[in-house]
Amino acid sequence: MVLPRIVSLFSGAGGLDLGFSQEGYEIAFAVDQMAAAIQTHKRNFPSTTSIAADITVRNETSGKLAVLDEIANALTDGEAIGIIGGPPCQGFSRANPNSRADDPRNQMPAYYLEIVEALQVRYNVQFVLFENVMGIRDAKHSMTFGGILARFEELRLTAGVAEHTALDYGVPQTRKRVIISGFKSDDAARSFAPITIPRDEVDLTVRGAIGQLPQPAFFSRGLTAEEIPTHPNHWTMTPRSRRFKGEVDGPAPTRSFRRLAWDKPSPTVAYGHREIHVHPEGTRRLSIYEAMLLQGFPTSFILEGTLSRQVEQVSNAVPPPVARSLAAATSVALTAASNGGQVSAV
Repeated sequence: MVLPRIVSLFSGAGGLDLGFSQEGYEIAFAVDQMAAAIQTHKRNFPSTTSIAADITVRNETSGKLAVLDEIANALTDGEAIGIIGGPPCQGFSRANPNSRADDPRNQMPAYYLEIVEALQVRYNVQFVLFENVMGIRDAKHSMTFGGILARFEELRLTAGVAEHTALDYGVPQTRKRVIISGFKSDDAARSFAPITIPRDEVDLTVRGAIGQLPQPAFFSRGLTAEEIPTHPNHWTMTPRSRRFKGEVDGPAPTRSFRRLAWDKPSPTVAYGHREIHVHPEGTRRLSIYEAMLLQGFPTSFILEGTLSRQVEQVSNAVPPPVARSLAAATSVALTAASNGGQVSAV
């Protein structure tokens, strides 16, 4: 079976893309608004057409979303494609105490699905994979979530909704996310079943992921790549708080000083600008590279951009092992569709 080529919307650094690439899919096109994320994408997916753009911008003449013309330059009319991505989730996040139903960012899924509809006219869209935070299913967002599922039905995509925990895919972090899968074929939709890994068969501790690393470099003006040990992303903020010097006792007053435990999984890798988790030793925050390893990125993957932009990229990424299982399940599902609903033995 020839795999569909992939269009990645809201790609970020490419965690979801990496999982699909590892399963043999070609990432034909990727778009994200963050320039640094696209720099990262170009570095790690050099054969992909990756652009930094706001997908909400419309062509003044046609009224169509401008990104559609960019996608057309990377694809051939009529070819089979799959569409993947996770629209910005801050408006739905439970970690955002000010999240509300009318947050403008909550409109991003509508743009995502508008692009899907437009691509269906020109290409053979085999499947759509939509990733977001658990909060999107909360009661206050019920109209938005219900609208998303209704749009899948309008687009004649058989939708499935499932919650996935990173721990079940060998990733040492308690990250939970919602995945909406939509397939053109009912047989494919019924056959989509990502395979998990029994938790007792893999080391899911912080120690197992980062315990062997040396001290990182601390950010300073003029820091060069040669001064960063082990990996280009093994750097972090200079520890200035008295807490890092052991001068303050008692529990941390805010989540910005949440300290990891060596022999437990990490909490969700999703940081604000000053909220990178504290290293288990308590003397500094995690490095970007340590966070990447807790997300399941391979050592060969490199993030571009400033320290703060790298924080955003690693926080927003889908853990690649989760993505790879989703991709493998997609392949099985598409094969089942081509076989009339019969899943081939693996």
